[in-house]
Amino acid sequence: MTSRFARFGSPRSLATGLVLLVSLGHAARAADSAAPAGDVALGKAYFLQSCALCHAATLGAGGVPTSGQGPNLVGVVGRRAASSPNFSYTQALIDSKLTWDAATLDRFLTSPPTAVPGTSMPIPVPKPEDRANLIAYLSTLVASAGAPSTAARAPAPATPRSDPGDWYNARPGVQHHLTVADLPAPFSTESAGNSPKVVRPPSDARLSVPAGFTVKRFAEGLSNPRLLRIAPNGDIFLAETSSNRIRVIRAEDGADAPSKNQVYADKLDRPFGIAFFPSGSNPQWVYVANNNSVVRFPYRSGDLTARGAAQVIVPHLADNTGGHSTRDVVFSPDDRRLFISVGSGSNVAEGMARKTPDEIRAWEAEHGRGASWGPETNRALILVTDPEGRAPLRTFATGIRNGVGLAVDPLTGELWTSTNERDGLGDNLVPDYITRVKEGGYYGWPWYYLGNHEDPRHPGKRPELAGEAIVPDVLLQAHSASLQLAFYTATSGAAVFPAEYRGDIFAALHGSWNRGSRTGYKIIRVRLEHGVPTGGYEDFLTGFVVDAGHVWGRPVGVAVAHDGALLVTEDGNGTLWRVAYAKSE
Repeated sequence: MTSRFARFGSPRSLATGLVLLVSLGHAARAADSAAPAGDVALGKAYFLQSCALCHAATLGAGGVPTSGQGPNLVGVVGRRAASSPNFSYTQALIDSKLTWDAATLDRFLTSPPTAVPGTSMPIPVPKPEDRANLIAYLSTLVASAGAPSTAARAPAPATPRSDPGDWYNARPGVQHHLTVADLPAPFSTESAGNSPKVVRPPSDARLSVPAGFTVKRFAEGLSNPRLLRIAPNGDIFLAETSSNRIRVIRAEDGADAPSKNQVYADKLDRPFGIAFFPSGSNPQWVYVANNNSVVRFPYRSGDLTARGAAQVIVPHLADNTGGHSTRDVVFSPDDRRLFISVGSGSNVAEGMARKTPDEIRAWEAEHGRGASWGPETNRALILVTDPEGRAPLRTFATGIRNGVGLAVDPLTGELWTSTNERDGLGDNLVPDYITRVKEGGYYGWPWYYLGNHEDPRHPGKRPELAGEAIVPDVLLQAHSASLQLAFYTATSGAAVFPAEYRGDIFAALHGSWNRGSRTGYKIIRVRLEHGVPTGGYEDFLTGFVVDAGHVWGRPVGVAVAHDGALLVTEDGNGTLWRVAYAKSE
């Protein structure tokens, strides 16, 4: 929950306000109490720009609290931490036994991982004035008289819904092929708030892979492991985003466990994307995408710690850094261009002001067809510059709500992305997708989706874009939360897959929260024929879901190891898995 907001108020008044909030205690939380210090209106504006993507600030039907990617914040001031219903909290937050008064919120929002080591909330609010305003707004979120208590969980449905696209029907080899013709009308089902509870792996937990493959836990005890990339010498570089660091793991080919496992670089800002430059067997740099910048470290093959300080390549990506925080980076095959994905700050640009046709034409001349503006400037798109960051950032493609993963097809040289689409239109809208990215292409967000489908929350706002949105190559079950993707390129090694897998894509589906019947929580295989997608995909690695309300793993990263194995991170329990093909003797 952070953005480049202007400074508001004086330090003295803000400090006085926070002291006043602490002294008021529970009284400040009552609906008829004295208004807390800090500006409520500015706090609400900050919340809408930087927090509303994950956190609800209203109650659902019948006054029942619902959650999104984060817990519902109605009544948060005065509530015990990790007690809100319908959300899966980390054990660290549960064990903290905190109560959210003003002082505790201020301390937590300053640096969540410092206040509660092990929390999955990585996003700070660094400016004291922003925290004061935000806390002032949060203190106004009080349930109306007679509404159900936010401490009471809504009853689960007697018979959980199930359908062909959900977790219950997931298993290796199950085929999927969604098309535009399959799309339902918006709001055909209610928009669900169905976050799972993440639990420890049950004693009988088993992951499933196709016949002939094995899957074993490779490393554990990782801190929020996210994207991973493999160095040319086989070392595994892994982003521990909430701990602000990059880890390096080394293992011999064919080994079931690492021989080295240590921090490569730390004191970063929510790092995610990792890339080696130049291409080939002897890169000289490791590039890292922070939340709002791109840096690089000098590198020599075999380095287990950074041999020098980070050099800033791109100092600034966007003015508003709230909302989606993951950034990925990859290089073009000729090493001349650096691509950077930047997700949206909101679900569907709810707070973006309108422009006149003349203003839109002028804006698009500079930012690209379909580019968003205001708090969404330089958001929901893919940017490009040169490897030294000397060329001004320019837009490569627009309307890509959250292109979490980037990859370049080694056969064709085409750029691909794995994208999370918008929420709130029902169980089966809008499909996430994996696609080739066309330079100058517009992919719909926020006004349209999948071609000529207008988002009902922006009726008539951009008629000139009707039919302009590109339909992606591979549509995925809506709300699957597709994250990293990787091309299978191995041709030899102790664990190499059969030749039929070569050139296909593997992708991690982190799993749904905005769907009544849970989906995702698996690794999928996207089939390509001579570099061209067929439009279909199939389940490859499944088994992370315990039941309708509980999961023990949430896949994030996929990469092809030096020995041909497929490596998979999951951030629910902080583990790394290795999938190998067991050759017959």
